[in-house]
Amino acid sequence: MRTDDQPTGPAATAPYRFAEQHTPPAPLRASEVAQTTFEHVYEVDPRLMQEHVLQQVFPNWDTLRIMRSRHDHLAWMHRHFAERVVTGSELLAEVEAEAALRDPQSGTPATGSISGDGAR
Repeated sequence: MRTDDQPTGPAATAPYRFAEQHTPPAPLRASEVAQTTFEHVYEVDPRLMQEHVLQQVFPNWDTLRIMRSRHDHLAWMHRHFAERVVTGSELLAEVEAEAALRDPQSGTPATGSISGDGAR
């Protein structure tokens, strides 16, 4: 990692203060289910995950390190595991085309019972 790519924060010789390094900035609500703490870092509101997902104490510098490397990680995953990369717009176009085939008059998927036993 180049020197100018190093995360900002306390120097290696700075005293360790748990509260400084493990307390993120106050969250700002981004939607009903998401919040942002650091710039460009969006996360699910932790209150929505307390029952099923154990919440961990996470140092601020590690959150920023992960967010800075997310594009490199995604590129690595694509190189190693993806036969091709599909964009969200391609997926939406495919879903809309399938919906139009099912119900050509409305352009939306036909509705009915889950079991497929619609009223006749």
